[in-house]
Order: sequence, then structure tokens, then C-alpha cells
Amino acid sequence: MFSFLFDIDDTVYDQLSPFAQAFEKHFDHHASLPLKDLYLYSRKFSDEVFERSESGEMGRREMHIYRITKAFQVFDVQITPEEALGFQYDYETFQKNIRLLPDVIQALDYCKTHRLPLGVITNGPRDHQHNKVKQLGLERWILPEHVFVSNEIGIAKPDKRIFLHAQYTMNLEPETTYYVGDSYANDVIGAKQAGWKAIWINRRGIAPLSADVRPDYVAEEQCSIAEIVSGICEQGQEKREGHIIQRGI
Repeated sequence: MFSFLFDIDDTVYDQLSPFAQAFEKHFDHHASLPLKDLYLYSRKFSDEVFERSESGEMGRREMHIYRITKAFQVFDVQITPEEALGFQYDYETFQKNIRLLPDVIQALDYCKTHRLPLGVITNGPRDHQHNKVKQLGLERWILPEHVFVSNEIGIAKPDKRIFLHAQYTMNLEPETTYYVGDSYANDVIGAKQAGWKAIWINRRGIAPLSADVRPDYVAEEQCSIAEIVSGICEQGQEKREGHIIQRGI
């Protein structure tokens, strides 16, 4: 039986959307900046200090100031800590309106119809990530005990132990378990190190980080996650019937 576990941020919803709304409210005088690149740099700098934030060495608000301030500095723009926090406040506010992407809903519906195990593995603060699960309505498909948050467990992606924790909790078979996520470093490499398959959500057209660790499937901007998920399952059925179909990665 196939199993599918999902990341949350920029995987099951478009994280750029609330970022863009907050940017427009606070920094419309910098409208000439490449918004997607600014967003990607903020993610990069967030990942850079993630472990310090998780351990408490860096306060959460300090991390919020750091990541957006450093992102602006890439474009030779200086913003104050007060501007950074104002942006962050509205970024979080707009995140309360996030919605699942249509193809993600189709993928979850397909899995539920076929009684395939579903779960979530996400990095971040416990309450913040659980609130996103509720806001997105993921409890319609995924049992609460199958939502694994790094801050709650004490292990974060890409550490393979968080994947193995989910595997043991859900009684999964690694060779038929797929992890769906947007971060090459955290999601693809982490899942593959745990012996899982990986579906890389690459809507932003980011270059792979490693030539040695490759995802099994890549969902680019126009690709449907639902089609990939159903294709995997149908291919598996055909293999059991003795007909193997090769699918490109």
C-alpha cells in the first residue's frame, strides 16, 4: 500500500501569496524589487538560523527580523526592525486566510478514496503549524496523531529521525512511502536519507542542490500533484499485474 506524507509551507498552499500581500501593504515604495526572489531569499535566511530559533538560542521575533532584513539587504535596501516586525505581523495575519491548492485537494481526495495512509511532517513552532493545519482543513483527510511538527517532537527535517518517527508511528513501509515537499535540502534529502521516495514541489524553478540525491518525481509550476500521486498508484497496480510503465523524473 502506498502512503503519502506532506510538508505544509509552500507545498499544500502558496506561501508567496500572504508574503506578497504583506509586502504590498508595507513596502509598495519598493515595488520594483523582484518579489519572488525576495521571498526566496527570506526563506533561505530563515533556514540559515532555523536550528538557533528552534533551540531558543535566537528568539522567534529576532529570527523574523533577521530573515526579511537580510533578504532586503541582498537588493541594497535597508529596513528597520520596526518595519520588519510590522511586515511579519501582517504576514502572519494574511496566513490566516490560506487555502489548499486545488490539485492538493484532488490528491488528498484520491488518497482518501483509495484508503491510502496520509500524514504531515512540518518544521516550525508547534502552535503556529497546528493552526495552519486547522486553517487549511487538513483534518478532513489527516488524523491529528499523523501530524508531526518539529518543535513538538524535538527533531527537525532534514534529520531522518523525524521521518522514521512518522514511519514507526504510522506503521509505514519505507519503499512505498512518498514525501511531498518544496525544500530540496529538508524534504528531498531528508526523505531519501530515511529510505523514502520523494516528490519535489518546485514551482519556483529552483536548481537542485545535489546531483547525488535525486527526487523520484518533480512537480514544476504547471504539474499536478494529483496526477503524480494517481500515476504512482496506477503504475504500482500495473506492476502487480505484470505490466511495468517507466515514468520520467
